[in-house]
Amino acid sequence: MEALDLARWQFAITTVYHFLFVPLSIGLAYLIAYMQTLYVVKNDETYKRMAQFWGKMFLLNFAVGVVTGILQEFQFGMNWADYSRFVGAVFGGPLAVEALVSFFLESTFLGVWIFGWDKLNKKVHLASIWLVAIAATLSALWILTANSFMQEPVGYTINNGRAEMTSFFALLGNPQLWVEFPHTLWASLATGSLFVVGISGYKLLRKQQTDVFRPSFNIAIVVALFASFLVAFSGHSQTQHLMESQPMKIAASEGLWETTGESAPWTVVAAIDPDNQENTFEIKIPYLLSVLAYNKTTGSVPGMLELQAQYEAQYGPGNYIPPVRTTFWSFRIMVGAGMLMILLTLIGAFGVWRKKVENWRFYLRLMIPAVFLPYIASSAGWIMTEVGRQPWIVNGLQKTADGVSPNVTAGMVLTSMIGFTLIYGILAACFIYLVVRFTKKGASPAGIA
Repeated sequence: MEALDLARWQFAITTVYHFLFVPLSIGLAYLIAYMQTLYVVKNDETYKRMAQFWGKMFLLNFAVGVVTGILQEFQFGMNWADYSRFVGAVFGGPLAVEALVSFFLESTFLGVWIFGWDKLNKKVHLASIWLVAIAATLSALWILTANSFMQEPVGYTINNGRAEMTSFFALLGNPQLWVEFPHTLWASLATGSLFVVGISGYKLLRKQQTDVFRPSFNIAIVVALFASFLVAFSGHSQTQHLMESQPMKIAASEGLWETTGESAPWTVVAAIDPDNQENTFEIKIPYLLSVLAYNKTTGSVPGMLELQAQYEAQYGPGNYIPPVRTTFWSFRIMVGAGMLMILLTLIGAFGVWRKKVENWRFYLRLMIPAVFLPYIASSAGWIMTEVGRQPWIVNGLQKTADGVSPNVTAGMVLTSMIGFTLIYGILAACFIYLVVRFTKKGASPAGIA
């Protein structure tokens, strides 16, 4: 493999790994803040124990997330120097704000929350965890601001072969950001709530500390239900925006080679032959793609071959069709996992309403592996987002092949990738071990932090 291929694999591995921790931090922070709010309002020690138990999980996740995030950023200088030179004047701004403002704010108030139990006024202490949740959300906003520029460049000018920022507010007003950010936020709430549901379900199965884990389950399943629906609705908005900003990504995600007629069907499954640029087998639902794209049963969707011809005329000779199979199937994995989340949370919310869910042992067992559903959906969604943009690293401005560091060899990248993989493997083992240990130990007795 060449340096470019290895650099892409390394960034993909480290990014997907890092993003396993980001949504859990955001979603879990809001759940903890809500639980502690109930403690302050009701003066019920049960909610304090809940907040403290899930707070331990949050701190563990936060620590691993910080380490993986720092290692990830090293790659901009190591493997993607030409990309950094070209877009650093734009891309670096949101990243700097995220590190210097949001991350420091989150870290500061997290420290206040950790050491402030029984030392600060209850309401002041409560404010600290809400500020942690808000700061985590702002961190995601700034990171997505940078990513949205890669998807849909705005607020820049090209000067001496480099992209330079002309308007910071244009970056914040990027239409791509405001379909991407809500989708990520709701996905984070779904991740955090299903994490709580899964662990609470495990404790309820064993009838351990049900006074703590029954309300934890009840709160989290309702949040998971609403978050799962909101993920679907915001994803629909994002799809409609991509029809305008990145039609090639939509065509690839549908395995659509030829432009459709007056109405476009949605392909459920397909056997895709990228070499011959055709699908040898398809199962389609009539009109559905037009509905998803335009909210009506009519509307043509351009195919990859037509878009390829347009891009060759606009950008010059080259292959502008992304890896179709990866884009197509990652989209369906995301949608499938999301639909399963909606189904399971609907059942769980119904069980909570009927006060019977604690006796549904099969369902509780099912919700333990369901913890992984939002991770699968989020990872597949990001794979579709980034792979579907290829061959561009910055859409329409710089190709991925032009962003790699010129003097980095395949051996150098392979060495760092092996090192990162070993470090990440050790971190994963430690994280899983401690999550299992904390889960088995359960919440602290009343009056003990």
